[in-house]
Amino acid sequence: MVHGYLGAGKTTFAKRLEAELPAVRFSPDEWMVTLYGHDPPAQHFENYLSRVFAIAHDTWPKVTRGGLDVVLDFGFWSRRLRDQVRRMAAELGGSTRIYAVLCSEQTARARCLARNLDLGGSLFIAPETFDALRSRFQPLGADEPHEVVPTDPR
Repeated sequence: MVHGYLGAGKTTFAKRLEAELPAVRFSPDEWMVTLYGHDPPAQHFENYLSRVFAIAHDTWPKVTRGGLDVVLDFGFWSRRLRDQVRRMAAELGGSTRIYAVLCSEQTARARCLARNLDLGGSLFIAPETFDALRSRFQPLGADEPHEVVPTDPR
């Protein structure tokens, strides 16, 4: 489970983890781009995202039942989603590990701005969106064991 805010480096870390384990990586942002483009209309975004998550939540357990590890590059902004995925994994007889991908706000903003210039498989993140979404991000609780992955440049 890869946790972090916009621009923290979650997908870069998830890709590395996918190769190292090996595992199958699930990245809803990449699926959003494939299905709905780099900048889906704001009035449809939540609906589109819920559709993508429905597919992901239907598929990753099947991959796990097949005996493969999965890397869930979901951001895990809400405690509710983190608890849901932990329950699902436990019901499958699996375990979870949370990686908290962290960097300074300055680094995260700069990454989002740079990524907007060459989107590749990424969603467009306007500077005002970066700020507006902050209220939806729930940090990990003290009772949520995790491994910190710092991504600020050295």
